[in-house]
Amino acid sequence: MNNIHTKHKSIFFIFILLIGAGWIWLSATPENSTTSGAIPAPQEGFLAPDFTLNTLAGETIQLSELRGQPVLINIWASWCPPCRTEMPAMQRVYRDFKEQGFVILAVNATNQDTATKAADFVADKHLNFPILMDTDGTVSRNYQISSLPTSFFVGRDGIIREMVIGGMSETLIRTRVENLFEETP
Repeated sequence: MNNIHTKHKSIFFIFILLIGAGWIWLSATPENSTTSGAIPAPQEGFLAPDFTLNTLAGETIQLSELRGQPVLINIWASWCPPCRTEMPAMQRVYRDFKEQGFVILAVNATNQDTATKAADFVADKHLNFPILMDTDGTVSRNYQISSLPTSFFVGRDGIIREMVIGGMSETLIRTRVENLFEETP
């Protein structure tokens, strides 16, 4: 009797294992059925949400047109102390990498600042990377900004590699940019 009971138990467990394996096989995500980060979202591993903004100089820049280049998107305001502190470091890193194709898009949260104060700050610090004006706060909303500054390091493929909330040191910026250049295009 004990032998029959053990046999039934074994058959039952094998049956359960087969059902489990079948369920795993049927519910597996088919290859190439995920977006692989292709859906825009302001998070690491996702495509950076596209935007088109005017610079202080009146040029129009669209993020998606910069594909193929590593990009640092920095959302800032002139009244923000950590923003003011990190900008000279950003300028030094930009100077060292711009010839290799590195781009900084410094998006001024103009809906929380003024274009005049932003322009005065840029002139005072001798910044020569693009300063974009988010006059209505659309980029800040799309990137879900809750604190200034907030920065996004974007790979050549347009995918966000890292988001940094708060001020950044030159070493941090330089290391992240070097990492972007080390990626295979």
